[in-house]
Amino acid sequence: MKIVVLDGYTLNPGDISWKALEALGTLTVFDRTPYDDATILKHIADAEIVFTNKTPLPQTVLAKVPAVKYIGVLATGFNVVDVNFAKTKNITVTNIPDYSSKAVAQFSMALVLELCHQIGAHNASVKAGDWVRSKDFSYWNAPLIELDGKTIGLIGFGKIGKATAKLAEAFGLNVLVYNRTVYTTFESDTLKFVSLEVLLAKSDFISLHCPLNSDTEGIINTNTISKMKDGAMVINTSRGPLVVENDLTAALNGGKLAGAALDVISAEPMAKDNPLLNAKNCIITPHIAWASKAARLRLMQTAVDNLIAYTNGAAVNVVNL
Repeated sequence: MKIVVLDGYTLNPGDISWKALEALGTLTVFDRTPYDDATILKHIADAEIVFTNKTPLPQTVLAKVPAVKYIGVLATGFNVVDVNFAKTKNITVTNIPDYSSKAVAQFSMALVLELCHQIGAHNASVKAGDWVRSKDFSYWNAPLIELDGKTIGLIGFGKIGKATAKLAEAFGLNVLVYNRTVYTTFESDTLKFVSLEVLLAKSDFISLHCPLNSDTEGIINTNTISKMKDGAMVINTSRGPLVVENDLTAALNGGKLAGAALDVISAEPMAKDNPLLNAKNCIITPHIAWASKAARLRLMQTAVDNLIAYTNGAAVNVVNL
């Protein structure tokens, strides 16, 4: 069978192997595919198996590729594929449901720590010669914040949210959780499920770990920010559109919020006119929380396992049943 990977570079820029996938068929890997129907169709014209990460596969494409029988999304989110139309064409669509939970939780706490200590900025200050010129043995250019006894609010409590809560408690943080489902077995002296309003009002840090849907899109906006503590900080390693970027920028520049750290934004790659580029104390990383080598190896292996299960007639991780 012919297998095509539409955008393999972010998964494998050269430090892991495609051999396990090559063993299952004739493999063609494109590092990137432009997001236009004509090029996508050219790349998958006679493919039976298609893997995509962010390259869109809308109805306009799927209607013209009768050979395609299986689409493997190389990510957890699968909104790049018109899964409902794929089902009408008897195309099985799978995803990778849990490969980066530990990596993203670790990165989320790294962003919290960066907001608290501004390590990158202090390193840059030292490299610029500020310590050489200093009259004192020690200096700091931003407030240094101790986590113990403070409160972090987690919006969403899936596998990443749970892993983040565990790390947060290890730092001595109290954890408040807002989630559609309340898991009372997780509650303790340091972890409580609360309403969104309570979480907003009591949290020193608010970290997003929820899926993007009609209920959560724009959940961080002028209204919800107004309910937060003065000086609170926002962390987003989930989905960019959870945040109304103009509203967050205004809150940072106006002093309502003391900081934000974002690994995802509304449109990626980032546009040069994104308002967050001019926001005060806003740390932005290029959607890398998921991308540890260990996580990417798990992703690759799960993608292979998904395809093997499909070819054996027992498909797993199917998102369009």
